[in-house]
Amino acid sequence: MFANYLIGLREGLEASLVVCILVAYLVKTDNRKALPAIWIGVGIAVTVSLAFGAGLQFGTQELTFEAQELIGGSLSIVAVGLVTWMVFWMRRTARHLKAELHGKLDAALSLGTGALVATAFLAVGREGIETSLFVWRSVDAADDGWRPLAGCLLGLLTAVVMGWLFYRGALRINLSKFFQWTGGMLVVVAAGVLAYGMHDLQEARFVGGLGDKAFDISDSYPPDTWHATLLKGIFNFQPDPTVLQVTVWALYLIPTLVLFLAPVGFPASALGRKEQKASHEQGESAGSGGGSDGGPGPDRERMRDGARGAGDRPGGDEVRGGTGP
Repeated sequence: MFANYLIGLREGLEASLVVCILVAYLVKTDNRKALPAIWIGVGIAVTVSLAFGAGLQFGTQELTFEAQELIGGSLSIVAVGLVTWMVFWMRRTARHLKAELHGKLDAALSLGTGALVATAFLAVGREGIETSLFVWRSVDAADDGWRPLAGCLLGLLTAVVMGWLFYRGALRINLSKFFQWTGGMLVVVAAGVLAYGMHDLQEARFVGGLGDKAFDISDSYPPDTWHATLLKGIFNFQPDPTVLQVTVWALYLIPTLVLFLAPVGFPASALGRKEQKASHEQGESAGSGGGSDGGPGPDRERMRDGARGAGDRPGGDEVRGGTGP
């Protein structure tokens, strides 16, 4: 239940923040007449997400056991891929999300009502589809489906309330830290879903190794205890996983968490330092041969004088947009 609450909270808060940014921008720019188009887009996105979840739940009931397991395992892999992409996307673009949405909204306003509806639908619908797919996978794996569903609904309700409080200015939290912590926990949840999906593929006889158990503690593992329920709900833990399940779980979880927790932009900054060092060495090499006495040549002197002049001007270190000062 907690894992699905986290999914509903995380995905719902993203959607709520997107809606808040869109609505606040329209109000601020005196475009209140465009607000109904935003709400229509949000309503369509919610309807499509619910229909997608219902189709997954009821559309597979008439299939054979092997077909159900094959579909369930395949969609587990898809769900893990979507969630992984989502947490890395939010980690990379959270700082610029507001500006990005404002740009899309300006373009939509110039195109008309249909573009506004599409903007809101695409912004919210992605989170809705991901939530439906991930929660359906959890409901299908659980012994009693109402707990994962209730957890997701509570998470979505919490997200809607938080979004409203954000809009009213009554709630302020560090969103960067929030998405970092919840993203890390979702990676752990996704690892369990991936392992369970591989088990489904093994039961569908699409992948072999069903009889190769990594360990088996079924005889000493009471499934009705609170800690067993917690492990099952958060990590999709099984008392008798196969070797393939454990291998896939470790191969996904360890490198994904390492990449997710690494500082943003670290590789790019390291590459930038290398390029800067190479450019500096090349400049020194060119400068050493520019003068007759081995000193810096006239071009290097002009560059140094220009740099000193730029530093003497007020605001010389400020990076500005536009085409000129």
